Amino acid sequence: MKKLKDQLEKSAFGVCSYLGEKIGIASSRVRLYFIYASFIALGSPLLIYLVLAFWVNIRKYLKAARNWVWE
Repeated sequence: MKKLKDQLEKSAFGVCSYLGEKIGIASSRVRLYFIYASFIALGSPLLIYLVLAFWVNIRKYLKAARNWVWE
């Protein structure tokens, strides 16, 4: 069950875990906030989620490229 959870979190861009680490709260709590906000705001937080997913992936790509250049 843990492997399935880890795989789902990795394939879901890791936005909630990234935000949870930065803010200092559990990633499950961040997921709940996204779900509740999506219901209340009729889906507009999904746009924020997608922008954050794009940003997290770009950061990972830039960090990998930066480490490769200096090695």
